[in-house]
Amino acid sequence: MSLKIHIDDSAPPYEQVRAQISEQARAGALPAGYRLPTVRGLAESLGLAVNTVAKAYRALEADGVIETRGRNGTYVAAPAATREASMAAQAYAERARRLGLDHDTALATVHDALRAAYGSRG
Repeated sequence: MSLKIHIDDSAPPYEQVRAQISEQARAGALPAGYRLPTVRGLAESLGLAVNTVAKAYRALEADGVIETRGRNGTYVAAPAATREASMAAQAYAERARRLGLDHDTALATVHDALRAAYGSRG
């Protein structure tokens, strides 16, 4: 991860941190699951106050760009569409299991639904 803070820029340093991390995540330079430096570590490496980086991280988390996993660290979050699809898939898997479908039948049902939605690919 490469960030550059320009003191003479009209944007405050926390906004520069937020914007650069957000852009790198959007562009794929920081892939989903990438572990970000600690607030303290990033603040030290950029020569910023800890509260400045903490404010940027809070804004990024509110935007859904990053997620904090407690003491396990802060990570780049999966895109919203991927998270939503993952939650839907998890709900389907749980429902299929409760209905008593075996793995192969549940998977075949998903394949049929995807073929219907996307056309006859595969």
